[in-house]
Amino acid sequence: MNIALIFAGGTGVRMNNRTTPKQFLTLHGKPILIHTIEHFEKHPLIDSIAVVCVSGWESKLKKEIKRNYIKKVKWLVTGGETVQASCYNGLKAIYDEYKNSAETVVIMHDGVRPLIDDELITKNIEMVKKHRSSVTVSYAVETICSTDDFGKIVEIANRDKARIAKAPQCFYLDELMEAHNKAKSEGINWMIDSASLMKYYGHELYTVIGSTYNIKITTPSDYYILKALFEAEENQQIFGI
Repeated sequence: MNIALIFAGGTGVRMNNRTTPKQFLTLHGKPILIHTIEHFEKHPLIDSIAVVCVSGWESKLKKEIKRNYIKKVKWLVTGGETVQASCYNGLKAIYDEYKNSAETVVIMHDGVRPLIDDELITKNIEMVKKHRSSVTVSYAVETICSTDDFGKIVEIANRDKARIAKAPQCFYLDELMEAHNKAKSEGINWMIDSASLMKYYGHELYTVIGSTYNIKITTPSDYYILKALFEAEENQQIFGI
């Protein structure tokens, strides 16, 4: 069983948009979130989809799911106060139904990261079944450094080895729930993604290389970059350029 868990629980404060969460901004006639969900809806290896939605927008999402003929969404749950809490809410809904299945794979993705494709989803599923983890990464194209509290550079990473962790990220349901339950019992609530959580609890992480265009919409400039990339991708499909 392969289940997609799509995160759309954020309010998008860095978008400076007080009326519409970024995942519901329109791109070519439909919300960005719907574009993202459609990749998993159409993928033959995805059995079901769970969506974690920002509070107060559940009815809007239900209408968009119906309007766009999406059939695989089985769970729609409300997001939590943190990224980790939202992830837990979605996983718990799935786990309550599939808790006896150690072979249930969960492929997690950001609702505001729509520039993925079937091949990337397939590679993540293949990798997790081989190594029990899969994290999409892209090559670092600029120098990555670490600084101290005063802004002084203390370390510069080897760019040949450095990678940018993105999504999808893929794990087995039982192992991911075990990590979340440990975190809750220990009062840990600041993990920014599943890869960080699983690494913290000693799991080995394996990677799949994805495109640098697999961007996450966080700021207004990201949205305009997305529009340009989306149109370029459409033109490539239409005109073969």
